[in-house]
This record gives sequence, C-alpha cells and structure tokens, in this order.
Amino acid sequence: MISFDQVTFQYQDAAEAVLQDVSLAIPEGELCLVVGETGSGKSTLLQLINGLAPHLTGGRLAGNVTVGGLDTRTHPPRDLAEIVGFVGQDPISGFVTDRVDDELAYSMEQLGIAAPVMRQRVEEVIDLLALARIRHRPLSTLSAGEQQRVAIGAALTAQPRVLVLDEPTSALDPSAAEEVLAALLRLVHDVGVTVVLAEHRLERVIQYADSVVLLGGDGSARSGPPGELMATSPVAPPIIELGRLAGWEPLPLSLRDARRVAGPLRDRLAERVPVRPREAPQADAVPAAALPAAALRAALPAAALHAVDLNVRYGRVTAVNGIDLTLKRGEVTALMGRNGSGKSSLLWALQGSGPRSGGFVRVGDIDPSTLPPDEAIRHIVLVPQRPSDLLYLETVAAECRESDRVALAPPGTTSAILERLSPGLESTAHPRDLSEGQRLALVLAVQLAGAPAVVLLDEPTRGLDYGAKMRLRSVLTEHILGGASVLLSSHDVEFVARTANRVVVLSEGDIITDGPARDVLTASATFAPQVSRILRPVHFLTVDAVRDALGVTP
Repeated sequence: MISFDQVTFQYQDAAEAVLQDVSLAIPEGELCLVVGETGSGKSTLLQLINGLAPHLTGGRLAGNVTVGGLDTRTHPPRDLAEIVGFVGQDPISGFVTDRVDDELAYSMEQLGIAAPVMRQRVEEVIDLLALARIRHRPLSTLSAGEQQRVAIGAALTAQPRVLVLDEPTSALDPSAAEEVLAALLRLVHDVGVTVVLAEHRLERVIQYADSVVLLGGDGSARSGPPGELMATSPVAPPIIELGRLAGWEPLPLSLRDARRVAGPLRDRLAERVPVRPREAPQADAVPAAALPAAALRAALPAAALHAVDLNVRYGRVTAVNGIDLTLKRGEVTALMGRNGSGKSSLLWALQGSGPRSGGFVRVGDIDPSTLPPDEAIRHIVLVPQRPSDLLYLETVAAECRESDRVALAPPGTTSAILERLSPGLESTAHPRDLSEGQRLALVLAVQLAGAPAVVLLDEPTRGLDYGAKMRLRSVLTEHILGGASVLLSSHDVEFVARTANRVVVLSEGDIITDGPARDVLTASATFAPQVSRILRPVHFLTVDAVRDALGVTP
C-alpha cells in the first residue's frame, strides 16, 4: 500500500537531510508505528505519505513515495485525498468549519458524496468515537482532547484506505485514548484500513502495532517487527525498560504478557519498600547543607499560591466549581482528569488571563490578574497546550533575546535553559519550522527565564520523547528546589509518576482526589503507570524505583 524507495528529503536551507536513503514498505491493513526521538523526522515521514511534503512544506525530495499506486511526487495532496486521511499534531489548525457536525461532513462535501451517505457516515463516526455529547457544539469550546477526536472523526468520514496520524493520543486522557485506539484497531482488522501513526507515548500503542519504523535521528530508518526493534530502540516504554532490567526474553509488549512473566520479580520486590523516588525529589528531603541559600526557602512549609472558592463559567456551563487549592513551594503537583473536566480552565483562571466567575487567587499577596504581562512573568507563568501562540519573532535567537529583556534576566539566560531542554537547537531556525516538542522547549525556556514563583504547564509532554521528558523533569526539579511551585496538567501518567509529588484529580470542575502521587496513582485503575499495573500488588511506580530496590546500577 505504501512504499518508500531510496527516499531522501531535505528542507530548504537545512544543512542536512532529515531522511536519508530510506526504503521501506507498509502492507495494506497494517497498523504501523513510527518511532524516534524528538526532531528525528517522524512528522516529515508522515507528510511524505500524503504529499504535504514537499508540495506544501517545500524542500527537495529524491527517490519515490507511492501510496495506492500513486507517486506523491506527481500527485499533490488533493489527488490523494480519497486515499489518505491525515491528522496532524495540531488539529485545531486544520479545522475549516465552526461546529463539530459540520467539520465531520466537510471532507465528504469536498469529495461530492451524496447527502444520505454523508449523514450515515457522520452517525457512524459519532458512535465510533463517542462524539454524541458534543456533536452540536462550536469547535472553539472543546477541550484539546475533544478537538483531537473530532479531527480523527473528520478524517474517517471520507473512508480513506490509508489513515495517517501524528501524535493521535497526545491530548487524550487514558480512557479516551483507549477508545480511539480501539476504533483504529477495528478499522485495521475489520475494514482493512492501513494506519500509520507517530506516537511518543509508546506505552499506549506498542502492543497494537503490526510493524515499527524506527528513525535514527541521523536520517536513517529501520523497519520490522515491534519486538525486534524495541529490543535495541533508544526510545522505549516502561514495559520494555522493565523487561530489559528483568532479563525477560522475548520482551513482552502487552501488560498481560508482562504480568505472566513478572512473578519472580514480584517475589523479589515483595519484601522491599520503595524508597522515595529520585525522579520526584522534594525540597524537604534534601539536606539543608547541600542546598544554596535560595533553595532553602523551598524547605519551608510555605505556600506559593492560594485559590479560594474559584469558579469559572461559560454561559450555562460550569468548568470550575468552587475549588480551593494551595500550591506549596518546592513541590510538583499534577492535575489529572478526563478531557473536559476543567483542567485548562483552572490553569488559565489561576494565571489571571482566563475568566473567573467567583473566588480569588493570590500568589504571595498579589492577585496575578492585576499584573501587567511584563511583571506577571516574574510571579506566575503558563505554558499553554499550543505553545506556538506565545512565539512571534523570526528566529529562536530573537525569541531568547527578547525573553531575557522582558524578564530582566542576564543575557543568555533563556538560551541556556533552552540548551538544557533541547540540546543543539539551531538559533537561526524559525519557530514555525521546529517540531512540536522543540517549540514547547523554547516556550518553556522563555517562561522560566524570569524565575517565576509559580509555573503552570498544560500538557507539557506533547511532542516529547522519553529523553526530552527527563530533561524537562530535571529543569523543573531544579526550579522547585529554588523555592518555586509547579502545577502541571497532564494525561501522561508515566511522566506524572516520575515527576509529581502530589496528584489532584478533577471531574466536572470539582476536585475529587488530592493526595501523594504514589497513593493516588497506585489506587487508580485509570491513572496507574505501567510498572504499577505489572507488579501489583507490589507498589512500585517506575522502572527507576525497581532498579533502586534491586540495587542495580543504571
């Protein structure tokens, strides 16, 4: 169905090709998972399948990409629209209508499909992706996860033979992600659709893949069975890391297979109590003598932020319902809950830019909504789900210089943080040419340059591979040890397990759970990380915690 024959692709003005002499084949009716580190070329490979590259992106293509017998070099995206459905990393940028049901029908209208057929397909997709509750709502009022499901539905209504998805579960809560993946599997198994997807949260999808394409970051690509490639892949989910640590052969790809071989490991760990994980350190756990003077403030039981009886309403809809929340200095708090539970509304209300229908917020003794932007960034900052909204200059270097100026930080402060988050990023690159993960790193560096007391992050791991997530964790840990507080909204349970001290769970605008991360995550069937699910009833959250308990050196 899809063939790459000695494909090399290089963007205009780029020093090196992003893909170099790549040859691979993806048969009809397979689910192919594209794996690689942030910036390794996953999105480019996907865009080559429907002709977005080079017809819209520009750049030089050598070799041949054929899809359903059509050469994408001579057939632009409009010629491939009946064969290939495409959902990018930023679904909202691809919407062309204002309402959910209109968006689901739009692609069929362009293909000239009869009205009765259109209505039937829309109903089928609404049922498949559980969109009935939001079918008549404006797209602008949906959560990011709801928007992502609508974008997938809009691609499905055209009934393409090939479905290409870039980070399809990145904005979805665990339950919604499972529903979407189940729908994709039905398309593969029952209809014979070929699905090609790139995903950083491999723990969600690896067990469903028929094949894997592993990008090396140097332009190379290897394809083959998932188990074979995961054995040596530099990016791997916790189940693979745990299998490597335990010496399981062959490596299990599903939780069921892992639990079947995990008995001896559970027995070894049964009498060992998990130590406080090094991946989620608290300031009060660090000896005072080891901390600089600024970090000593983090050890004090003081609050960085207070919110009392906070309400957010949009017309008749209550998004945040009388929430009381205190964020402690020196602590990372994770905000979790299903899509549409009010997490983003809460973050914007706390930051001061979003609406509040009642209650108050204080950072120290200041209401952040009363501060001008240039002053607010030294008290509280928010990195939104669409980080590109905060980027407006022509180069990475220009963004860094402007950030230093606005934050009153020494020259080079922002670029130094960026280098830690995304090493080797070209300073002359335009922000729009960066990958989603690289843009996130740039915005986070900009927001941290002023050393704010409170950092709010909305889905901060979208577009990040496992290595990039650990660099992010390291930077956040250093920031809280300086006396700050971090509140991150995330569906990434693995990142939360490795990073957060505390977990707050929202449902329909109310806090339903608030407690230590280990207690909340291990007690949850929805939010438990892979290691916890494999080793139950032994309570370990991460591979690093298992390694520490076994006394194994990384």
